[in-house]
Amino acid sequence: MRLAVNLVHQGAGELARTAEQLGYAAALAPEGYRSDAASVLGLVAGVTERIALISGVMQIPGRPPAMAALTAATLDSLSGGRFRLGLGVSNPDVSVGWYGVPFARPLERTREYVDIVRRALDGEPVSHRGEHYEVGGAAPLHLLTERRPGRLPVLLAAVGPRNLRLAGEIADGWLGVFTSPEAVTEAVAQIRAGRGSEDLGDFDVLPSLPTAVADTAEEAADALRGQYVYLMGIGDPERNFYCSMARSMGYESEVAAFLERLGAGDRAGAGAALPVGFIDRTALIGPVDRIADRMRAYADAGVTTLGIMVSAAATGLEGRLAIVEAAAKALARSGTDH
Repeated sequence: MRLAVNLVHQGAGELARTAEQLGYAAALAPEGYRSDAASVLGLVAGVTERIALISGVMQIPGRPPAMAALTAATLDSLSGGRFRLGLGVSNPDVSVGWYGVPFARPLERTREYVDIVRRALDGEPVSHRGEHYEVGGAAPLHLLTERRPGRLPVLLAAVGPRNLRLAGEIADGWLGVFTSPEAVTEAVAQIRAGRGSEDLGDFDVLPSLPTAVADTAEEAADALRGQYVYLMGIGDPERNFYCSMARSMGYESEVAAFLERLGAGDRAGAGAALPVGFIDRTALIGPVDRIADRMRAYADAGVTTLGIMVSAAATGLEGRLAIVEAAAKALARSGTDH
């Protein structure tokens, strides 16, 4: 198992350089309320030499497939072939509310989108008229970006069984978030079903986990509560993936208490309503040796690259750099760093 650092735009260059020096395999740039992925990765491409760069994730409703392909080709060229394209459909509230794009039939939309992007990245002129996208016509999509030959890996963010099977079928990797080892095991089974093989080959299983280092799990969990409030408070609580996952793990009453306090405007109280056990199952918390034990559990579940989400902890750049270093130590102690 290898490590990836999940960046934030502030201090992204220093975080990526430190991760590269520590032997991290990849740096991911998320896309959301604070920053887009392409700008951050363009910066990181210029200040690093070896580490792979992954959009984690570019939101499918936010870009037509032609622009996604052009952005991917440009980042791949600028980085000397280090870019990996991570894509995801986001959620209904963001798709419609931010981009004005209907969320209906997201799997069909994803399949069509990836097909167009792959063909464009292969360098062929692309004309396409499908259920969701029309490309070409009088001016076919034709990228002339000079980049190293070879297939550019595409990774998909996926949650449900059908989406995971689609990732196994058409993608080169899976991007997960906020997940337990047990959930990873289930996800890998669906990915294998989509690929039609028990052997995943070079397929990258890459979940990113909120990470906080402290003397005790309880202290570390407290540093992550704000991030959990943010994620579980996005959009409609009935459609929110993070709330649904918590309920499926047996925390129905705790989610209800969380939402009640959040609805009253008490964000601190909402965070306090989340049990340490729930955070522990979906994050890396505690001292280095404890985190090493958790890393072994994720490796045993089938993770090939483990994302360290440094932005989740309530800390600044110095604290984030310390998390990157501690996670590298934990990986070495876990015995899974190969």
